[in-house]
Amino acid sequence: MNATEAATDAARAAAEILLHHWETLGRDDADLKSRNDWVSRADRESEKAIIRSLSERFPDDAFLGEEGGDVAARNSGSRAERTWIIDPLDGTSNYLQHFPFWSISIALREKNEVIAAVILEPLRDILFTAEKGAGAFRNGDRIQISSYTELDGSFLATGFPFRAQKYVATYCSIFQDVMGFAKGVRRAGSAALDLAYTAAGVFDGFFEMHLAPWDVAAGALLIREAGGVVTDFSGGEEFWTRGNIIGASPAIHARLLELVGKYVREDQL
Repeated sequence: MNATEAATDAARAAAEILLHHWETLGRDDADLKSRNDWVSRADRESEKAIIRSLSERFPDDAFLGEEGGDVAARNSGSRAERTWIIDPLDGTSNYLQHFPFWSISIALREKNEVIAAVILEPLRDILFTAEKGAGAFRNGDRIQISSYTELDGSFLATGFPFRAQKYVATYCSIFQDVMGFAKGVRRAGSAALDLAYTAAGVFDGFFEMHLAPWDVAAGALLIREAGGVVTDFSGGEEFWTRGNIIGASPAIHARLLELVGKYVREDQL
């Protein structure tokens, strides 16, 4: 079984748990990790199911998860060459408020390169998959990045930096400028799904600040395998560490990068 198939099985195991709790858990059933950042029993159970499923097949692999942090390889003394990067419930606030836009995101990083990705939207049973060099797919059908080339009239996705209030003023300046060009900007609350739908050409581009590796790992590979470009706000690879990301078709990416550059330098964030 290859990595994408294994990740798909793990995501579906987690989906069973999340669907079981869906609309029965609410905000009162969750714990506050930090300001505006919630975690529930569903998040924790989902992550455990994913790690259990993958570690049974790949005992030498390590894990980086939103809820569990770094988890060493199961085999004692083994030095993991590969790490699974997991968001067991991307869109926890949506989930707890019963807003139907949330997902499961799993990516496999080998050394410093993501080589496989799965994003599952359980409520509609939509599965996005990608392998490095093999393309990106939605429910088995190949997807491609948007062919739209102009920022004027573009349809974009974004997310607010709700965990990092010090960036709000900068973000609002960027957002105001973007609104002068785009025909629509959506903030739905699951960065993984925003990236997946950008890869599928639904959105022409996506930008956000202060995300974590598990928010972007799978979606970044999907966009690149669908023919798009993913960088930080300076056009580099620091979105892994700083969390500021632009993903889009080459033309839209260049225009968003130029616009963002008017307000911020990556090394200032």
